[in-house]
Amino acid sequence: MADQSFLQQRLDAGTWPIAVGDVAVLLAFLLAGTLQHSTTEQLLADPSIYLLAAGPFVLGWLLCAPLVGAYSPGGGSAPNSSIPLAIRSWIPAAVVGMAIRVVALRGRGAEVAFAVVMLVGGTVALSAWRFIYFKLR
Repeated sequence: MADQSFLQQRLDAGTWPIAVGDVAVLLAFLLAGTLQHSTTEQLLADPSIYLLAAGPFVLGWLLCAPLVGAYSPGGGSAPNSSIPLAIRSWIPAAVVGMAIRVVALRGRGAEVAFAVVMLVGGTVALSAWRFIYFKLR
């Protein structure tokens, strides 16, 4: 184990189905949120609306999940280890996403209500997905 790099200890190829599901669930959650503020017609006419809404949070997930260990060997072994790792990964990922919105995307805020929805909603979505994954596996 000492010979492995930090990321090698955090990434297990066997967790790829969970990783694909995580990203798909986050994209769906973020699309549902975007549709609360835009119509389907608006999104079809201007897909950048969704990209700018979802992008910061997907980027936050892609940065934080491997670092926290969401895809480590323990992350794919059982729901009692996998779900807490997803939650511990989503919290900093959502914070990173909100920071990107505030700093890089002028005019996009991170109000308290929005932050709560992102933290709780993402946590519930990821937890539910991983719970279902292990029930069906």
